[in-house]
Amino acid sequence: MRLFVSEGAPGCLPVLAAAGRARGRAELLISTVGPEDCVVPFLTRPKVPVLQLDSGNYLFSTSAICRYFFLLSGWEQDDLTNQWLEWEATELQETESLADIVLWGALYPLLQDPAYLPEELSALHSWFQTLSTQEPCQRAAETVLKQQGVLALRPYLQKQPQPSPAEGRAVTNEPEEEELATLSEEEIAVAVTAWEKGLESLPPLRPQQNPVLPVTGERNVLITSALPYVNNVPHLGNIIGCVLSADVFARYSRLRQWNTLYLCGTDEYGTATETKAMEEGLTPQEICDKYHIIHADIYRWFNISFDTFGRTTTPQQTKITQDIFQRLLTRGFVLQDTVEQLRCEHCARFLADRFVEGVCPFCGYEEARGDQCDKCGKLINAVELKKPQCKVCRSCPVVQSTHHLFLDLPKLEKRLEEWLGRTLPGSDWTPNARFITRSWLRDGLKPRCITRDLKWGTPVPLEGFEDKVFYVWFDATIGYLSITANYTDQWERWWKNPEQVDLYQFMAKDNVPFHGIVFPCSALGAEDNYTLVSHLIATEYLNYEDGKFSKSRGVGVFGDMAQDTGIPADIWRFYLLYIRPEGQDSAFSWTDLLLKNNSELLNNLGNFINRAGMFVSKFFGGYVPEMVLTPDDQRLLAHVTLELQHYHQLLEKVRIRDALRSILTISRHGNQYIQVNEPWKRIKGSEADRQRAGTVTGLAVNIAALLSVMLQPYMPTVSATIQAQLQLPPPACSILLTNFLCTLPAGHQIGTVSPLFQKLENDQIESLRQRFGGGQLEETFDLKAKTSPKPTVIETVTTAGPQQIQALMDEVTKQGNIVRELKAQKADKNQVAAEVAKLLDLKKQLAVAEGKPPEAPKGKKKK
Repeated sequence: MRLFVSEGAPGCLPVLAAAGRARGRAELLISTVGPEDCVVPFLTRPKVPVLQLDSGNYLFSTSAICRYFFLLSGWEQDDLTNQWLEWEATELQETESLADIVLWGALYPLLQDPAYLPEELSALHSWFQTLSTQEPCQRAAETVLKQQGVLALRPYLQKQPQPSPAEGRAVTNEPEEEELATLSEEEIAVAVTAWEKGLESLPPLRPQQNPVLPVTGERNVLITSALPYVNNVPHLGNIIGCVLSADVFARYSRLRQWNTLYLCGTDEYGTATETKAMEEGLTPQEICDKYHIIHADIYRWFNISFDTFGRTTTPQQTKITQDIFQRLLTRGFVLQDTVEQLRCEHCARFLADRFVEGVCPFCGYEEARGDQCDKCGKLINAVELKKPQCKVCRSCPVVQSTHHLFLDLPKLEKRLEEWLGRTLPGSDWTPNARFITRSWLRDGLKPRCITRDLKWGTPVPLEGFEDKVFYVWFDATIGYLSITANYTDQWERWWKNPEQVDLYQFMAKDNVPFHGIVFPCSALGAEDNYTLVSHLIATEYLNYEDGKFSKSRGVGVFGDMAQDTGIPADIWRFYLLYIRPEGQDSAFSWTDLLLKNNSELLNNLGNFINRAGMFVSKFFGGYVPEMVLTPDDQRLLAHVTLELQHYHQLLEKVRIRDALRSILTISRHGNQYIQVNEPWKRIKGSEADRQRAGTVTGLAVNIAALLSVMLQPYMPTVSATIQAQLQLPPPACSILLTNFLCTLPAGHQIGTVSPLFQKLENDQIESLRQRFGGGQLEETFDLKAKTSPKPTVIETVTTAGPQQIQALMDEVTKQGNIVRELKAQKADKNQVAAEVAKLLDLKKQLAVAEGKPPEAPKGKKKK
């Protein structure tokens, strides 16, 4: 091997330090080259450090070279190093890891002088100094810096190209207008060849199975959504966190011709169901029957493509749960213990977790449940709650002893660690899922109670525990297995087949402990070759405007309400996926929904697809014209292919929100292509102009056809509408390859083209905002009538309470943000003026509520 370094090149610091770790493991020649020497023959610019392997291949990424040397030294890849986000959470460990070496080298120019570090970063300084005193790092610094300190870096850095300036760019979540990537002639030629092959490139469609079962030699993808509690109606956050995200991936999997089974169902046992039954005066079974239908109807309206949507109150659930329990019991993984539990003397019963509310002992949240805090996400034992209350009668329960069964998680911890060590590297577990799972293990697993004092649940098949049922979070995840067993009696081919099945599980982050810790421990302890999760996909939380969804307060849009807004299901799907909380919490905003519909869907995507189809109908009698591609057209083919491949890369990694941006990017390229070439003008010109108009129209309508397939996982109804309008051949509707094909050849007849999207109006959106805002604003509008029985002038301006004034202040702030956002978007002047008028009206109401005279309209002073 030969390592090329250059004096003053910062990247050589970590590489030389890492090479010190591998000393004696392989023959290594270190060569010093000039900063302008081209070492790698196929790179156009000088690049160091570079490692030339004995095979003749080159590594020229600093982290890749460091990783290679660490592997040579006997280091085993660990998930912590592979996941940079987890590294951040470890607070700069003192052990010398690959992550430490790479970051030490990257930060050296900044940290070698402690004067640059503020006092609050003393831990960072200590970490840096610890590494700098180690022999490999010292030798690396001497080799690169030649006793000149950080000044040695200056000559090398001055020769590097200037980074593109970021000044003046607004910090925004909006996609930037992207410059087209530079393409090689080879990439363009490959794209043209694939395009010309057209429909003949498509493989035969997979035969439909019923039931869907794993097939040897194929990729078998099993997808689950976290089972929603049956006792409530799902809101938009529930829908995007579980079923909608999983549906996008399931639809994408089918487009890739992977053998795919997507399942979900209602979680029907447990305290939550008993509580709801008591509230509504129904039996638990009646509650389950009622809400199972509600859930199924909502998901049907949202076009969720389950292969089966089941429920957990079935004999199969009892059979499989009890079997797993018995196997755990006989292998010594179940403990018995006496525990302190809350008992309500007024209700004469022990209170299961969800019958108790109180103050979270960890974060102080005042509405924490007896099993988990919704604010900080920590699991809680009900007796740990401060100021506990019985949810049924609101009395204060007392602590008494009762006997329960526990899953011995500490005894299973080593098995879990080994399984995670095999599973996580190379998997697509989301960073938050990795972090939550690792944080549980870092704190040490503790025995977890798996029984409850309830009647509604899976019975415990053990003498002395006949009056108890299994804790819902022991057997709820087993619901995936029982739902599959009710779908097919060959369910074990999916769930006891880890060698052939790729399991993706979708959920919000609060469900990670049960899917990443509890169920894997149960399955590993049962020793029955269960299929465990390969890719655990967890979202953050979706909020509503400035707060949380609340059915009781009428705040937010719930699944059964979305149908009554007049907004089609595909628009809801698009917007929820556009704001999907992948890396951090996000918020639903009515204003943003309007903007995204009117800009991205109506003006970008819809405009392009409609124009492409209309040109075929209007100028060429409904038949796709002949296409004679110019070099510019061929370059566009390659750019579309590149974006299509990026879309595939993102969806294969389950980066659903980012992949949606690729669709919109291709659409923008299409719009620009039409605008630049102006086929509506060329069609009136010479023969050459008319031919050019035909080429542009033919290529544009083929891009529209591609977009219809890429859009299918996100907006299935819109996708089907486009395909019907273009009369896209059936094979092209069901398969998505990684290359852009000509699926609408010259002479293909399209159907009737019509607009895909409708504009959302401000009045319509404002009405919906008020309707789903909890009614607080309507109360303030009627302030004078409700605040006092004495209709005197003084009373009307002084009796508004603090809460009412605060509500109006919040509305003023919210409306002010709307106005600022519209101005930033350079919206239509009439639209801005209408929103400004609303803002002024709210300010007047606030002034009246505070007892102040309304401000006079501002105008220019007369001279």
